[in-house]
Amino acid sequence: MVEKKDILLSVKDLRTYFNVKEGLAKAVDGVSYHINQGETLGLVGESGCGKTVSALSILKLLDIPPAQFHSGQILFKDQDLLQLSEQELNTIRGRSISMVFQEPMTSLNPVLSIGFQIDEVMINHLGITAREARDRTIELLNMVDIPLPQKRAKEYPHQLSGGMRQRIMIALAIACDPELLIADEPTTALDVTIQAQIIELMLSLQDKLGTSILLITHDLGVIAETADRVAVMYAGKIVEEADVKTIFQNPLHPYTRGLLNSVPNINKIDSATRLQEIPGIVPNLCYLPSGCAFMNRCPVKTKICESEKPKLLNIENQHNVGCWVAQQTV
Repeated sequence: MVEKKDILLSVKDLRTYFNVKEGLAKAVDGVSYHINQGETLGLVGESGCGKTVSALSILKLLDIPPAQFHSGQILFKDQDLLQLSEQELNTIRGRSISMVFQEPMTSLNPVLSIGFQIDEVMINHLGITAREARDRTIELLNMVDIPLPQKRAKEYPHQLSGGMRQRIMIALAIACDPELLIADEPTTALDVTIQAQIIELMLSLQDKLGTSILLITHDLGVIAETADRVAVMYAGKIVEEADVKTIFQNPLHPYTRGLLNSVPNINKIDSATRLQEIPGIVPNLCYLPSGCAFMNRCPVKTKICESEKPKLLNIENQHNVGCWVAQQTV
């Protein structure tokens, strides 16, 4: 695997807003993170916290309007993707940066065969012949453990199971050996056995290809198995960031602790055990409070939390947290 020392992607103070009926929804509000070559960064949080929007912003796959990039930079090997034209971005999408979308059934074209869709990416980006592309497609289908690849290449998305479609999406994403793979909820709606197979497949491909991965999920079990570092998002902001071991062993933000406590522990479950939950819901992004966005759900809030937004600060050893209480008690 590639040494994890060089920064491949750097997101700096990204602000992606949406003009909606209620006003301006700050879906991503001042987010910064980086991904090193060959590593996996896990981006976690509840639905609606801004994970997917931040990922779609990288390749500018949002409709403008209603979306707008209010400020920030997305540096891919020192090239600001937000400043590129649509034509310039098309040379990067699918080639240097690929994405595995959340729902493969709606991401794959239902009227084109699996093989044609994979062939097309390589013909467009690599300039190879149709015959060479088809040979490579069969090789890719073998790589992602699709049985009878010659037969499957001629089939259509509706003829395949959810797990098979997700494997097709991964094959499509790695067709041009991208440097960065964005995986948006790659195991959602799959049964546990298939989830484990998809995770194992992604790790195996990363080991073979040296690909960096941005893994977006709300499943902390998946994060524990795959990620090197973790960024926790809430209401459009990153509230905690650290290596995966630190996040699980020493979470500092009350939201991170709430996420971890809501995961069932097989060693502690009995008939009297009630699964812990985080009370309340994610706030309306058009009407965020003047203080900490997690304030109304936080069990340890103080007076300052109601009036001032906390900044993401380094506590120790690249462990960053945006919480007044955590910063004062550490």
